[in-house]
Amino acid sequence: MKIEGKTRPANAPSSEQLEKWINKLRDDSKPQPMYTQGGVTPVVHLNYDCTVWLSGEQAFPPCTLEIIRKISPLWQEDGLMLGEHRVCGDKVQILFSARHDVAPVVFAARIKGRLQHALRQNGTPVKFSRKVAFRCLGNNTSDVVTGYLRKQVSKEGFVDPRFEKRMQEFTVVRDDVDLAEPFATVRGRYWYNLHLVLVVDGRVQFKMTEPLAKLRDGCLRIASQKGYRLKSVAVMLEHIHISLGGVPDHSPEEIALTFMNNLVWIMGKNRIWKDEYYVGTFSEYALRDLPFQRRKAVGDVG
Repeated sequence: MKIEGKTRPANAPSSEQLEKWINKLRDDSKPQPMYTQGGVTPVVHLNYDCTVWLSGEQAFPPCTLEIIRKISPLWQEDGLMLGEHRVCGDKVQILFSARHDVAPVVFAARIKGRLQHALRQNGTPVKFSRKVAFRCLGNNTSDVVTGYLRKQVSKEGFVDPRFEKRMQEFTVVRDDVDLAEPFATVRGRYWYNLHLVLVVDGRVQFKMTEPLAKLRDGCLRIASQKGYRLKSVAVMLEHIHISLGGVPDHSPEEIALTFMNNLVWIMGKNRIWKDEYYVGTFSEYALRDLPFQRRKAVGDVG
């Protein structure tokens, strides 16, 4: 075989093989995450509330509550533990405790898909509207979480007031970010607010303030790059608090790992975090203040 007037060696790789090798070299050169799913321990308090509607003038059949309870084990396989639920005319509102790896868009799809399939099998088919309202709920409200992060430095009780003032520089509360506003898509609205905590391995404290500034600025940059609406960040000597509105196709674990891995690269590729993270949900409403049977469907659209 000749290529441009030259004889090609018989054992020369084909163009397809060369392309595969080049792609492999590119993949191998990419930074590999230090923290991965299954390699870290999640500590979570995640409550997902979902409201779905039927299209047209339909109403849910009387058997819907019974069907919801019947298919609860299937949702449990999806990482969702059924909580309070109700049917009201053309809408169903359901509260679940969720696993760390369940993203809101996946959650909404599982709720609608399994319920629609079960009703069809029961001989009472329905047609769902495309719209969905998703809301995170927790024991703390948005104001409580923001206030908690704002007070992180003062509650430490530093002896030197000058050092306390310096530490205040590493807490950011963004008044221009309103987590009461949902993340809107063509298929619904998502109030997806998370409180994330990362702890330095061994609770080792940073001795200089320069790393704290890097972590603060890194959190802001990561959130901007990923489309997260970061409300507040408090960088302490051996841990970080972050409150944000996530994007609905990212699970809480994906968001946690995003910050863990990107921050270690910012810190010189040093494995600084404990192999654990905390993430909890919150909203303008607190679970304890809103008996499910009495409250308005908090995720109502329009």
